[in-house]
Parts: sequence; C-alpha cells; structure tokens
Amino acid sequence: MLIPLIVACALFMENLDSSVVATSLPAIAVDLGVDPIALKLAFTSYLLSIAIFTPVSGWMADRFGARTVFRLAIVVFVAGSVLCGLSSSLEGFVAARVVQGMGGAMMVPVGRLVLLRSVEKKDYLRALSWLTIPGLIGPMLGPPVGGFITTWFDWRWIFWINVPIGVLGFVLVSVYIANLREEDVPKLDSTGFLLSGFGLAGFVFGLAASGIGLLPNEVVGTMIGLGLASLIAYVIHSRRVEHPLIDLRLLRVPTYRAAIVGGLFFRVGIGALPFLLPLMLQIGFGMTAFASGSLTFAAAAGAILMKFTAPPILRRLGFRNVLVANGIISTVFLAITALFTEATPGAVIFTVLLVGGFFRSLQFTALNALAYADLDGRAMSQATSFSSVTQQIAIALGVSVAAGVLEFTRSARGDTMLVADDFTPAFLVVSVIALVAPVLFLRLAPDAGSSVSGRGAQAAAAAEANPEPAARGVD
Repeated sequence: MLIPLIVACALFMENLDSSVVATSLPAIAVDLGVDPIALKLAFTSYLLSIAIFTPVSGWMADRFGARTVFRLAIVVFVAGSVLCGLSSSLEGFVAARVVQGMGGAMMVPVGRLVLLRSVEKKDYLRALSWLTIPGLIGPMLGPPVGGFITTWFDWRWIFWINVPIGVLGFVLVSVYIANLREEDVPKLDSTGFLLSGFGLAGFVFGLAASGIGLLPNEVVGTMIGLGLASLIAYVIHSRRVEHPLIDLRLLRVPTYRAAIVGGLFFRVGIGALPFLLPLMLQIGFGMTAFASGSLTFAAAAGAILMKFTAPPILRRLGFRNVLVANGIISTVFLAITALFTEATPGAVIFTVLLVGGFFRSLQFTALNALAYADLDGRAMSQATSFSSVTQQIAIALGVSVAAGVLEFTRSARGDTMLVADDFTPAFLVVSVIALVAPVLFLRLAPDAGSSVSGRGAQAAAAAEANPEPAARGVD
C-alpha cells in the first residue's frame, strides 16, 4: 500500500488547498475589494481548468510516462499556488487558480491511474480506501488551519504552504513511482480537445460569470450559447473518431454510467456545501474565519471515520442498496444545514456536519469503486479522465447554482448585503438536485459491482480460491 500513500500526498496538497480557500473566501473578498459571491469564480475557474485539461492528462501519462507527468503536475500546481498568494485583483486571482487547476488536472487523475494499474481488481476498494485517508486529512486540517492563518496572519500564506508539501511529493514520486506508459499510444484527439475545452469553458464559466456584473449580459449569453454548441459538436465528433479524447461510449457500461450520471447530480448538490457554508457562518452569522473553520472541519472528520467501515457495508448491502439509501440520508443532512441559525449551538452544527460527512464520504467511496467495477485495464485511462471531468464540472455547476440562488434571494430583498436568511433557499435548491441521484441508482442491478464489493456468489467463490484477502477483509 506504499503507492496509494504516495499518491495521497498529491491529494493532500490539493484537498488542503481547496478547503483552505473555502474558509478564507470572505477575507479574500474584503482584501481584493470584491463581492463575496463574485469569488465563485475562484472555485469555478479552478474546477473548470481541471475539467478541461484532465482528458489530456491521461494521454500524456500514456505517451510520456506517469511519473514524468505526475512530477510536472506538482510543479505547475505549486507555481499556481505561489501566484495565488501574489494576486492583488480578482482577475489575477482567477488566472492563478486556472494555473493551479492545470496542475491539479494532471496530478490527481494520473495518480489514480498509477494506483489502478498497480493493484489487482479485487484490491481496488481497499486501495481506494487507503488512498483517500491521507487525502481527507487535507480537508480536515484545511478549515481550522486556513481560519487560523486568515484570522491572525494573512490569507496569502494559505497558498504558500503548498510549497514544502509539493517538494515532498516531488521527491517521493521520483523515488518510488515507476514511469508507467503504454506501448501503443493513439494520436491525440486535438479536435476533440478544442471542442470540449471551448465548450466547457464557455458554458460553465458563462454560468459562473452571470449575475455578478463582471461581463455584459450579451457576452455571458454568447459564451453559454457557444459553449453548448461546442459541446454538442464534440458529441457528434466523438462518434466519428476511433480514439476520442473523452470516450462517451464508456457510458454503455451500466455500472460506469450509473456512477457518472448519478454521481453528477449528487455532486452538484454536495459540491455547493464548501462554498455556501463558510459564507453563511462568517457573513451570515458573524463568525471569525477560525471559528468557522473549527466547525466545518467536522465534515472531513466524519469522512475519515467512514473509510474504515465502507468495505464491510458495501460487502453486506451491495452498491445499489447503499447508493439509494445512503444518497437519501446524505441529502437529508445537506438540507438540515438550511435550518442553521445564529442561535444554533456550535455543538449541534458540528454534530450535523460530522455525521453528514460520514454518509457523504460513503457515497463517494461507493461511486468511485462502482465506476471501475466492470472496466478492463485498457479502458482505465479514458475512464479516469472522464470520471474526473464530470466530477469537477458537477461541483462547478453546484457552486454556480448556489451562487445564483444567493444572488436572486439578495436581489429580491432589494439589498446588496448578504444576510443569514439568504442561504436557506440555496441549501434547499441544491438538496433537491442531489435527491435526483438516488432515483437514478434504483435502476442498478441488485448485484451491480459485486466483483468489487465482495457481495454475491461470484465474490464468495473468489474468496474461497483466495482465502487470505477474504480473511483480512478490504480495509
């Protein structure tokens, strides 16, 4: 399990950065002199950059070697972090986040690809669980660390702390990760890259830029329209080429399709939480960044607790039962957040976030494992890229939807200031979106993903043939 832990170093750096930024958004807004809602661009630009460049990362890893691309990704991500710390305007900050996203686009998917090609399929769940534990430490440490730095020092240091972490990751990758590559790499689908890149950039960034006055409405509308047209053109193009950049034919696999489509709706709802919650606690309730971070880290703590229980839960109940029931539970806890007020005790907020984080993390683990249950090794590169793209787009859409509801609610009051009551509709809207996912998971077969979960007769026969892993369990 050494390789999962090394790859997790990259996950730690990226997740630490994301959670730190979320906690520090109000302070960054004040320092840059912008509306806090406008900083949704800091989220969406980063996620959009990851989504655009992720598909190329799989091809680059196959062509130049996973270790080479992994190290390059760390360097780019750290460079973007330094630029974020030096930013003095919204435009400069957004541009720096785009650079960070380019690094993240190569770093995490290539790391996951290294992992999946280094372990047997029966060990996927165990490897993924171990991989996410150190990665979850970042979101757990991020809110209190970011809040502490922002409250008593300067928010810019939350980006500069990535430098030593990146150096450590670079060294570990150089020493322990093999430069895995494919012998026969198809030509890069450059047309597909341009169509998907322009499509995602125009559509998602157009949505994110709407309602904040950064660009004229005519420009925003044109971006969204051209983005949709480019995405439609990509769908047509992908059916005509042998090796498309993002292979939509993977959606023919039922388990992969369920993980991608159902996961998209779930992540739209859940992805808005890191954006909404710190704003509500700090702007709506008047908390300091440190007080806010001392509460919001509970969600990551709950996620870590879950990692030790996910494998036996999936083994006993199966993917379909878990994804349906747990999806509903997770959505309920998201909706409960809408009931928080300034008078809600901190202990209650902490407990709701802790338990909610537990169930959300179980859902993510199940989705990630199910996606690769029925795919062969040759499809892994395309599948990891496709999965990463949809995850980032879903979260970006979640932030855009939540920010749009906030802007609508604020405008309906005829005010320019955010108040606590503005956040209730936003949490409820994204909860309704997340609730679509369990309905979609009902269409899964009862034994879907049994080769990975260990549930069913086929898994039992495999366990008899190899008793040692069955005795240890998947942990």
